[in-house]
Amino acid sequence: MPLRPYIVGNWKMHGTRAMLSEARAIDRAAQRHMKVEVAIAPPYTLIHPVHREAEQIAVGAQDCHHEEGGAHTGDISANMVADAGGKFVILGHSERRENHGETDAQIKAKANAALEAGLRVILCCGESEKTRDAGRAVAHVKKQLNASLPTFDEQPEDLRERVTVAYEPIWAIGTGKTATVDDIAEMHGEIRALLIKLYGEEHGGEMRILYGGSVKPENASEILSTPDVGGALVGGASLTADSFMGIALAAGETAEG
Repeated sequence: MPLRPYIVGNWKMHGTRAMLSEARAIDRAAQRHMKVEVAIAPPYTLIHPVHREAEQIAVGAQDCHHEEGGAHTGDISANMVADAGGKFVILGHSERRENHGETDAQIKAKANAALEAGLRVILCCGESEKTRDAGRAVAHVKKQLNASLPTFDEQPEDLRERVTVAYEPIWAIGTGKTATVDDIAEMHGEIRALLIKLYGEEHGGEMRILYGGSVKPENASEILSTPDVGGALVGGASLTADSFMGIALAAGETAEG
């Protein structure tokens, strides 16, 4: 049975307790759109408060450390995320790769730690505008994924549900620019082929591949109806219930169609 469209909000470094009202509104709206799986990743400080308030949506983190604990000032382990009520973690976002110098090897270690802690993983990939203009976008993204996706001695039966890939062209994040439908279809098709190669048809053929990069209610239907697009990773438009659930509504209508 195909997985439901997955609409995930990344609040980034936004949100205090005053934002709990938006989280509650998102949760209430999600209860009316059961054909779509809705989730948000608030700052660490809000994971437990949102988890306590939410009845329908899943709550997750925007990162985690690869160690279970220890002398890592300022870091949060995957077990801590789970203990706070988190169900998933976003890893490898371009802002982490660029601002914190995260390598593919570190991201892979984090992904394995998150899965070991019982969390789902949303693993991000994407190219810069310079890389795309040079004609190396596909090769770059496939290299990223090959080096950062988790590996398994024995693949879990629910692998397709536990690992999600999010393609976010860096030049489209928060810029108002959006990749063309042809660009999205090409990259998602290449990612699908790689997932099948790595995990087999049963898992890789069913894993959701999200698109992220200036997704808004106005363009969501076109993006979400593109082949191999299984949902969206949403930044700024996820900060209000109206805009975020407008994207979720588009996802539900696409699924029905």
